[in-house]
Amino acid sequence: MGKKEVNIGLIGFGTVGTGVVRLVHAYQEDLYKQTGVSIHIERILIKDPLKERPLSVQHGLLTTDPSTLLNDPNIDIVIEVMGGIEPAKTYIQKALEKGKHVVTANKDLMALYGDELLQLAARCGCDLYYEASVAGGIPILKTITDGFSSDRITKMIGIVNGTTNYILTKMMREAVSFEEALKEAQRLGYAEQDPTSDVDGLDAARKMAILASLGFHTGINVDDVSCKGIGGITVEDLNFAKQLGYTMKLVGIAKRDEWGIEVSVEPTLVKDTHPLAAVNDVFNAVYVYGEAVGETMFYGPGAGELPTATAVLSDLVSVVKNIQLGVTGKHMPLSYSEKVLKGKETIYAKFFLRLIVQDECGVLAKIAEWMAEEEISLEKVFQKPYIGDQSQAELILVTHFASKKSIEHVLDLLKQSDFIKEVKSCYRVEG
Repeated sequence: MGKKEVNIGLIGFGTVGTGVVRLVHAYQEDLYKQTGVSIHIERILIKDPLKERPLSVQHGLLTTDPSTLLNDPNIDIVIEVMGGIEPAKTYIQKALEKGKHVVTANKDLMALYGDELLQLAARCGCDLYYEASVAGGIPILKTITDGFSSDRITKMIGIVNGTTNYILTKMMREAVSFEEALKEAQRLGYAEQDPTSDVDGLDAARKMAILASLGFHTGINVDDVSCKGIGGITVEDLNFAKQLGYTMKLVGIAKRDEWGIEVSVEPTLVKDTHPLAAVNDVFNAVYVYGEAVGETMFYGPGAGELPTATAVLSDLVSVVKNIQLGVTGKHMPLSYSEKVLKGKETIYAKFFLRLIVQDECGVLAKIAEWMAEEEISLEKVFQKPYIGDQSQAELILVTHFASKKSIEHVLDLLKQSDFIKEVKSCYRVEG
């Protein structure tokens, strides 16, 4: 006979924690009908008891002492939404060691220590779920572990950071600078006062590490992700991209082939006809390629109180059902494939190059010669006079598929050349 009541210990009572409490209270009847048990918030661990909160709860629920939550034998499941590495990692470890199941929204922690914590959960016979750590309200992790369990994922490409997507959308639509768009994102609350994690691509890199680990059954760490942010993007880059039929996005790519695995986050020009080009503002989307099913796309809000809290509650329901069935800890998505990362010589893509060159005969021929030596061919060439100096020209090149190693070698030659005045930008091209 299963339990009649499941008690929750909530670690963190900020935006997401508030959403979790709201939904648990609002959906009591639905939760009972889905699981057959009553679900109650037993204790909430907070940092500052004097802080004003948008939701008031019974005073006895709140505590600043983690031991009162972690050592409480009545608590069955711990929900961690405080974020950061420590003390969250220690709390989760202690909860699992005491036989408590864990639901977390902590992408930073799972990107760095996910494999370790999942193995601990399995040893302790506990569940550890983390759907809310990637893409907010989009149920992408369950889709990968369950929906693609009978398929083999070869590629995942997505927009997994709403802040940078809002900034790039505003820059494309209104022709404003990166700095202006960032200030507006901060004013609206989409970007933090210190936006480094978002604009440098670190947030997206952590999410791509989690997606790659699940999709390829391999322990991919955030350090395995090649990462480049959006701070250097200019309105001029976007205008040229638009003329050539592309939209700029910060794109995460996880790809597996016979040479191994590549995982990256970088500003990428996406063909206007590709579905990702239409994903704007703070929305997220993940495109998944399976050998059998082909192409699938998942779209929705990537952050926010209730979308993220909904993902947490989805995991909570899964854990409660597992408790009722007596199968907790038996279905942890542990890595079983060897991690083989691709080198630059086996990472292939199309590339967009924007150059300021001396406007004279033979320049394009010399560039084409260097590219031919690296077996790089050109798909598009576009030239116009350079506004800053009439003796110079602005040259836009889009290559066919080339290795990252070859492109970097050509870029080195371009930067050392007397007739190339400046390499303005180089971006990956998708779609």
